[in-house]
Amino acid sequence: MAKRETKGDISVREAGRRGGTTTKERHGPEFYREIGHKGGQKVRELIERGKASEK
Repeated sequence: MAKRETKGDISVREAGRRGGTTTKERHGPEFYREIGHKGGQKVRELIERGKASEK
């Protein structure tokens, strides 16, 4: 069984959940769409660079 990491009165998992909830409330769903799109574009760019360096 994994050891629970805690800081103060809440677990790391709970702190992450609270942070995600706060981010969702502040920025809304569009924020997640934008960062997902940016991440996808970066992955595409890295794949293209890798293919170009193989040639």
